[in-house]
Amino acid sequence: MKSFADLNLSPKTLHALERAGFEHPTPIQAQAIPPALAGKDVIGTAATGTGKTAAFLLPIIERLSGKSGTRALVLAPTRELALQIGEELERFGQARHVRGAVVIGGVGMGGQTQAFRERREVVIATPGRLVDHLSSRTARLDEIEILVLDEADRMLDMGFKPQLRRVLAHLPKVRQTLLFSATMAGEVADFAREHLRDPVRVEVARSGTTAARAEQRVFLAGHEEKLPLLLALLEGNDLSTLVFTRTKRRADRVARSLERAGHRVARIHADRSQGQRRAALDGFKDGTYRVLVATDIAARGIDVAEIGHVVNFDLPHVPEDYVHRIGRTARMAASGRASSFASPEEMDQLRGIERLTRAEVPRAEVPRDSTVFQDELKRAGDVRDHSGPRRHSGGGRGAAPARAHAHGRSSGGRTGQHGGSRAGVAHGAPLRGSA
Repeated sequence: MKSFADLNLSPKTLHALERAGFEHPTPIQAQAIPPALAGKDVIGTAATGTGKTAAFLLPIIERLSGKSGTRALVLAPTRELALQIGEELERFGQARHVRGAVVIGGVGMGGQTQAFRERREVVIATPGRLVDHLSSRTARLDEIEILVLDEADRMLDMGFKPQLRRVLAHLPKVRQTLLFSATMAGEVADFAREHLRDPVRVEVARSGTTAARAEQRVFLAGHEEKLPLLLALLEGNDLSTLVFTRTKRRADRVARSLERAGHRVARIHADRSQGQRRAALDGFKDGTYRVLVATDIAARGIDVAEIGHVVNFDLPHVPEDYVHRIGRTARMAASGRASSFASPEEMDQLRGIERLTRAEVPRAEVPRDSTVFQDELKRAGDVRDHSGPRRHSGGGRGAAPARAHAHGRSSGGRTGQHGGSRAGVAHGAPLRGSA
């Protein structure tokens, strides 16, 4: 097994790694750091949780140490991922006097403008907010030597291609580009061919490969059975659990239902303010909340050391998102469980996932005999019978109106600890999709 000393890193960086508890490089770090240090373009295909953030930050810190001015730009699809990268840069770059600025939506532009004036060495940004600064002429990128596109597949899937093109137009033509992605096909492959020069290709996990240590299973369940099923699974263990839903509205309803059932739960999606999102994530990390309900867009960048259980309450429309979701558990050397709920209307998505991953997801039996399952199913039925028929308008679930109503309602108008007004989508948010 290689050590970090084998990668030609400086003694100061080796000391910072040792102080942070990093003993050996992960495969993506061992393979990507040497060519990145040498100034070559790199394409890294690696699943979430493999240590790719350090794979590009360590070469940046090494190459920029002693230089002044904004020399590196890291683009990430979401605020959470950008903040995570910023924290890692602070941890490893402080000893080398390499400063960072996180440029994201959901917060004021004043502090970010000041950071640009200070010409901090590394800018970590979401494409939308960076374009805002370019439009306002508060950002200059003409000295950039290193560009990193992190989770490039997700940025393109979220509709950021126009913003990426605008940002690239402001960068020097001669530069180093590092592109990291969990999948490498279609639009992201075309983008890489257009913007990278003779890149070194590093593929730690075959494109479309899920986290190897994640125990995967799928429950074939009706829409009205999903919430009872989730409650039954939560009752069966005490694992920290990340629940993915397809829409913001569904995330709110699932969170309220879990809260009503007595679970410590937080939620994170694009309509939550940056402060609310950060509080939810910090609470999930420190154990204040056992369950975090999230949409795909908001969940990118969730870096929690040990998420025991990932639940796909709704299957994603894009099969590659399944790979990213599963990557939230079994991170680094850990193991974890991934459970998916597939209604009859979602069988096409399930088949698409299995084609991408080249493997059948094992089927699991729905615990319909569980007392918790039966109690929730009965409660939902009583609510439906009491309320009468009601037209369902939204969510795109494809369920009959009565079923959708029974599944979606939980605690009436109660807001509990997650109440308050919703914030609008901030500048760093995607152009496409509503998650």
